[in-house]
Amino acid sequence: MNQNKSILICGRLGQNPDLRYTRKQEPVCTFSLAENIEGSDKPKWHKVVVWGKQAENCNLHLKKGLRVFVQGQNERREFENLEGEVKQFTQL
Repeated sequence: MNQNKSILICGRLGQNPDLRYTRKQEPVCTFSLAENIEGSDKPKWHKVVVWGKQAENCNLHLKKGLRVFVQGQNERREFENLEGEVKQFTQL
């Protein structure tokens, strides 16, 4: 997946946003977004991460079930689980 490709997603929030602060007190907000895909009976889920003042605004105004548009760039991340397996996921 190309990390520099800007994408636009329309979907509904699967949960209320989760606002946290880094050690340097920078706000970061995460939420899941369900995108309905034509011809599919299951939505495609996206993990969205928002930083700064926009993160605080997301926390104030977004609620579970609300339909939103999100534009950003995909970022592929990986981690090693407790069994030593390397897992990958993509976030927007």
